[in-house]
Amino acid sequence: MFGFTPKLPVSEEDRQWVNAGFERLGRLLGRQRMIESKVVEPTAEDFPDPYNKSADAIEKLFARVCAYMQVDRSAVEFEVFQDETEELREIMPYWRGGAGKQAAGLYLHAHERGSQDDPRGKMVVAIRSTMVKDPMSLVATVAHELGHVILLGGGLMTHNTSDHEPMTDLLTVFLGLGIFTANSAARFKQFQNERQIGWKMQLLGYLPENVFGYALAKFASERNEHKPHWARHLSPNVRADFNNSARWLIKNPQYVHIPEPIS
Repeated sequence: MFGFTPKLPVSEEDRQWVNAGFERLGRLLGRQRMIESKVVEPTAEDFPDPYNKSADAIEKLFARVCAYMQVDRSAVEFEVFQDETEELREIMPYWRGGAGKQAAGLYLHAHERGSQDDPRGKMVVAIRSTMVKDPMSLVATVAHELGHVILLGGGLMTHNTSDHEPMTDLLTVFLGLGIFTANSAARFKQFQNERQIGWKMQLLGYLPENVFGYALAKFASERNEHKPHWARHLSPNVRADFNNSARWLIKNPQYVHIPEPIS
């Protein structure tokens, strides 16, 4: 019967950027780390601690994401800042959010937080208080900021790297947290005030849904995962882009970089 060629949901430029990004991260962290990373799912098995928005519950969630991303929890200070603390924008350089967005989270280098008594200080990850209401977005924001801990805090990139923010989003896919960052890239949130009730679009991160969809398909193909069970957790838009990308990668192996086997 009639066949069809799946359409790639990203531009050729974005496809090449994602492929090159995986190669860059493989050189920086080792491709085996991606192969062996656990794909973290929004399930009770991966997040068994009850979540009631309390300080203790938030800390347990943060520590669990640290463990999944192999970040030493003791090396990072973790804070939740109130939404009205806009003056922090002037002194905290690495916000999770582009121009015109409210900051969902921030990262601060250890040396920028140091004092005369403790010149080394600690790296700081801080999360906007509104993120606490939505566990999916909270995990996504924490994962992105811990990506800064790995790439910037680890000296693997600098904030002058032109694409370090989208690379930080790609790192969350590389390390198995992509379900959360992809699903949070664009989410409809209900709002209500004294005069009206409705829905608004909430945007997080630097990669759009279609790029996340392709990146997740690339991640699965690199790990030789066909129809991975974890894809069921992807939002409808991301899942459609993931499925189209996965079919495209199968139909077009000549365009896919096949890494050398790991000895």
